Amino acid sequence: MRNINNQLKKNRRILEALCPDDKSKVTKSILLSKGFDFNHITHIRPTLKGSIYHFVYDYGYLELDHDFYLIVKDNRLEK
Repeated sequence: MRNINNQLKKNRRILEALCPDDKSKVTKSILLSKGFDFNHITHIRPTLKGSIYHFVYDYGYLELDHDFYLIVKDNRLEK
């Protein structure tokens, strides 16, 4: 359990570093080079249009075309 939690925290730090604003776009190779593990997420969130965002705590990503990913920050929990 500790190893999974450590990887989740690492994934979140990577997403946070690559997304200084509310959203950004990166390639899969950049995520992998920083040690991102696509097998460890906290939840998924489908949209009304049928897209599926994979979340690691408050940061999510959406797979786009040509190995690009859209990274977003969920601000709904902030007050």
